[in-house]
Amino acid sequence: MDPAIAFGHVLRRLRKEAGLSQEQLSFAAEIERNFVSLIERGVNQPTIRVIFKLASALGTSPSHMLGLVEKEIRLPSPGIK
Repeated sequence: MDPAIAFGHVLRRLRKEAGLSQEQLSFAAEIERNFVSLIERGVNQPTIRVIFKLASALGTSPSHMLGLVEKEIRLPSPGIK
C-alpha cells in the first residue's frame, strides 16, 4: 500500500476514535480543514511539522502514528493472494 494512502487511513481512524470532525482536528492542529481531507484521501502528504501538529491534536505521538502507518502498509491488499 502506498504510504500516503496508509497515513490517510491511520489519520482518519485516529480522528474518528478521538470523536473529532475534520474541522475540529484542523482547528486543534492549526491547519486547513481541506488539507486534513486531502491527507486522509492520500492526495497530499503532510510535512514532519504537520505530523507533529496532528499527533498533538490527537493526543498521541508522531512515532505512534507512524508505527500504525507502518503496520497499515504491511497489511495484504484486498484481492491479492
